[in-house]
Amino acid sequence: MSLTEQADLPEKVRHALPFSRYLQHMLQSRDWLAAQLASHLAQPLDTAAMTRFVDPPSLDRDSMRATLRKLRTWVLCHLAVRDLAGDADLAEVTETMSAFADLAVRVAHDVEREALVARHGLPLAPGAWEQELLVVGMGKLGGRELNVSSDIDLIFIYPDDGDTGGDKVISNFEFFERLGKRIIQALADITEHGQVFRVDMRLRPNGDSGPLVCSFDMLENYFISQGREWERYAWIKARVMLGKRFEQLDAVTRPFVFRKYLDFGAINAMRDLHAQIRREVARKDRANNIKLGPGGIREIEFIAQVFQLIRGGRERSLQIKPTQKVLDLLAEQGVLASEVVSALKAAYVFLRRLEHRLQYLDDAQTHDLPTQPDDQALVARAMGFDSYPALLEALDRHRTEVSRHFEMVFGEPEEGTHDLDTVWLEADDTAAIVPLLAKLNYPDPEAAARRLQSLHRGTRYQQLPPKIKCRFDALVPRVVEAAAEAANPDDTLSRCLDLLDAIGGRGAYLAMLQQYPQALHKVGELVSASRWAAQYLARHPILLDELLDARQLDTQPDWPAFAADLRQQCDEIEPDMERQMDLMREQHHTQAFRLLTQDLAGVLTVEALSDHLSALADALLDLTIPLCWRKVRRRHREDAPAFAIVSYGKLGGKELGYASDLDIVFLYDDPHPEAAEHYSRLAQRINTWLSSQTAAGQLFETDLRLRPNGDAGLLVCSLEAFRKYQLESAWCWEHQALTRARFSAGDTHIGDAFEAIRIDVLRQPRDPATLRDEVLAMRKKMMDTHSNKSGLFNLKHDRGGLVDVEFIVQYLVLAHSHRHPELTGNLGNIALLRIAGELGLIPAELARRSGDTYREFRRLQHRQRLNGLRVEVPPEPIDTHRQAVCDLWELVLAK
Repeated sequence: MSLTEQADLPEKVRHALPFSRYLQHMLQSRDWLAAQLASHLAQPLDTAAMTRFVDPPSLDRDSMRATLRKLRTWVLCHLAVRDLAGDADLAEVTETMSAFADLAVRVAHDVEREALVARHGLPLAPGAWEQELLVVGMGKLGGRELNVSSDIDLIFIYPDDGDTGGDKVISNFEFFERLGKRIIQALADITEHGQVFRVDMRLRPNGDSGPLVCSFDMLENYFISQGREWERYAWIKARVMLGKRFEQLDAVTRPFVFRKYLDFGAINAMRDLHAQIRREVARKDRANNIKLGPGGIREIEFIAQVFQLIRGGRERSLQIKPTQKVLDLLAEQGVLASEVVSALKAAYVFLRRLEHRLQYLDDAQTHDLPTQPDDQALVARAMGFDSYPALLEALDRHRTEVSRHFEMVFGEPEEGTHDLDTVWLEADDTAAIVPLLAKLNYPDPEAAARRLQSLHRGTRYQQLPPKIKCRFDALVPRVVEAAAEAANPDDTLSRCLDLLDAIGGRGAYLAMLQQYPQALHKVGELVSASRWAAQYLARHPILLDELLDARQLDTQPDWPAFAADLRQQCDEIEPDMERQMDLMREQHHTQAFRLLTQDLAGVLTVEALSDHLSALADALLDLTIPLCWRKVRRRHREDAPAFAIVSYGKLGGKELGYASDLDIVFLYDDPHPEAAEHYSRLAQRINTWLSSQTAAGQLFETDLRLRPNGDAGLLVCSLEAFRKYQLESAWCWEHQALTRARFSAGDTHIGDAFEAIRIDVLRQPRDPATLRDEVLAMRKKMMDTHSNKSGLFNLKHDRGGLVDVEFIVQYLVLAHSHRHPELTGNLGNIALLRIAGELGLIPAELARRSGDTYREFRRLQHRQRLNGLRVEVPPEPIDTHRQAVCDLWELVLAK
């Protein structure tokens, strides 16, 4: 192009010309291009503008090919000018290219399909349902991250086999195979106008040796019988570009790509795939390839996608396509540190911008740095650097950062020799390993040796597959080492080995502990602190992943946000009841485990812990009601049921522990003649939903015996019947239980009405002497049931223990609420003792001391249970505390 002609071009075009020989050539050979560029440079190209240029209704097979190639020229030149002028960011460039690819594929499909239908008729499934071709974009096209000179990776899929309905009948397979070939030719053939896209079909099942198209059934069978790990990685990016039955396709592909549980084994598969790429790069001497070389684009993509494979089955939010958005999510979820994600995203943008400038030169699908000095200088200037060495310096910084973080994720785990390998290799010979364990300061090295020997000889270990056994063998010496550092090495080792034995057949968990030594040390710390925590981990090893999140100790639960998020997840998988039940259990276990880690670290008091566990239970109950209501086949209303759950006992008093059962009662307030029957079914379903054992465990044990008339009563009770029963028929002990009952979930109007009934019942005048006799009789019955002959003090049931405090408070509430309504609040035993002291019903100082005792005994009870021990302690250290309760008992309840 002459200088005179250049002078007529917009300034931005003239600025871009030196950096793109392709742009120069196109302007010289396409006399329509200059005006077309000038008319749209002020704004990005969107699908609407590209569609107007193509004018699909006017196209036939021949004009379609020429028009799409002209459109490509305009799109690439438009992007080059805006990008090089600094007007287009990376997102605009990749989105515009992806939108162009979508349009080009759709236009080619529509034109070619019309021609085939005219000849063969519509492709039909049995039942005369019209069939469609689903075109799946893979790789950067699937992620809407296409580069400016990219080829496109496609897969062609159709739903069902059958035949066409025209005169010249062919099978659906033949129809869609011909259509696929025509689409490829329409896009990939090189004509005098150039080419639209190179089309790569090698990601389809069986690659080049497989059929060009496949049905849903063929694809599903392939995934089940032959699908490989690298294909899971490829399908992460899969996006249906054409086809309405994408949800059915998603149902086929999702289980293959995203495992139901955490899949740390994916790291090894991705590591192997990357090693193959590295070998190929080295073989072809392509270290300067910014896509495949060390620290390149592919390594950033691998970092993002490996965590999608590992966690995507549990975290549906990670089942997205764009690399940068995945990285942002990993930072939000604490999987990667925010500074790591910032470095990776900065490198990604830099490398992608450099990639485009390499391709603007000659419209070549290249990722190799230029070797010619002139081109090196051009690329450096296009990137905003004064010299090529300055560009390389910045490039090296980014690639070094990427490589460093890549190695942190994909580096080979600790393998090879370990100082304690002999302890495991010779575990059958306890005499040989006892001295080694003694040197590690195990208090009882003989017992530790016997435990190792038992595990080594055990059937489960002996039957492990070789690959998993290797991981197991590598972990045990490190477990022995970690346990030796604990305050209680013998207990810690035994608990750790129990955990390994429980998860030994699940290679993904062993892979995680092998890949992340810090997680193994956290396991050691956790099980050392609590036998119950060790047992909980063994039952729910999926929680091991939580040990990788350093934010746990700093993050306070946000229960409304948790409930909203879980509700959304359950709604998304409706009506899959089994998955909903598992999801709720997984989330409950996760939240409880997060609280457990904070508890063991001393971050939470027992009171704060109980408040959180109670709020968690309330949230799960509140979600269970609508989920179960949807599944009641016969119901008289589609909207929310007029139904509520009232909690008693530990949950009612907000004193829930990790393993507490739920004392609950079901109430309804609905005049419909079939309400009782329908809500009874709902209550049964709720109870089953909560208490059933599924693959993910159990949500809660439930106890429904506190309903009116106990086991003999109806499962669900109307509000009016509940009021009548409480005022006319309930036993004293039922009114005692009512002192710590509250609305937990469901219809808030019923909750308010229940609270009014509760207060009304508690404020009924009672004869103090009669009440005392009834309370004492119930207390004696409990003591007889829980008699203690151990010589130790039972923190809960013995005289002066927790139950005594509860009975004292219940008596005070029932005896005095008719004169002092402030006693009816469900405030907890300590607060109610304080209020009773302030009212002069009991001595304020004795109330304070008894409250302190209650708090201390709850703390001791919690500690005992965390270590799997009975709630019995030596009496001497707590005599002073116990005496305060005994004195208050004598004052309030002794005759």
